[in-house]
Amino acid sequence: MKLIKITLSLALISNLLFAEEATSDIGVSANLALTSNYIWRGMTQTKDSPAIQGGVDATYKNLYIGAWGSNVDFGDDDNSLEADIYGGYKDELGGIGFDIGAIQYIYPNMSDEYNFAEVYFGLSKDFEKFGVSAKYSIGVETDTINPENYLQGAAWVEIPYEVKLGLGYGNYEDIGDNYSISLTKSFEKFDVSVAYIEFNHDNDAELDEENVVVTLSSTF
Repeated sequence: MKLIKITLSLALISNLLFAEEATSDIGVSANLALTSNYIWRGMTQTKDSPAIQGGVDATYKNLYIGAWGSNVDFGDDDNSLEADIYGGYKDELGGIGFDIGAIQYIYPNMSDEYNFAEVYFGLSKDFEKFGVSAKYSIGVETDTINPENYLQGAAWVEIPYEVKLGLGYGNYEDIGDNYSISLTKSFEKFDVSVAYIEFNHDNDAELDEENVVVTLSSTF
């Protein structure tokens, strides 16, 4: 009888430990941001007006899934919301981080004209005081839209006063290039960033943009 009790006790402890380990593999986080101008790939999505943005992410080991949203303004009354859903797999190989996933961009009242999806692959390497990253997004063709591919690269370096200096470049195939430089400072759970972002259209100089964007964000 004592042997049975000991065996059952060990089995119960083992189950609790495995359950705790499985639970520790699951993570949930949320993010919230207030920005003076929602810029996406160098182009304003709010007609140079502020945006409130937020999302939630769930992870299990190296898998992740999430949703994110923002107000938008395309100069009409049909739609004022963007909602994105994404998921993928992140890991590290030989000290190089990689990220493989897919994202669906959703505009609730303009689904046929604007909704589209992409699959992407990213690489990153972080050192103690600086880091670099690159990402390639491939547009997924549908019956109504054939999105262009997008290539982006970024680098950051920590400068005095624990400020991060960031540099970015992106090429939106057959649409235009964008360049950015930013300064980011963390205050406990909040990040404040100021960025200069420039967009050069491939075919129409009147669509070029220059923006200075201030953003307050937090992840919790």
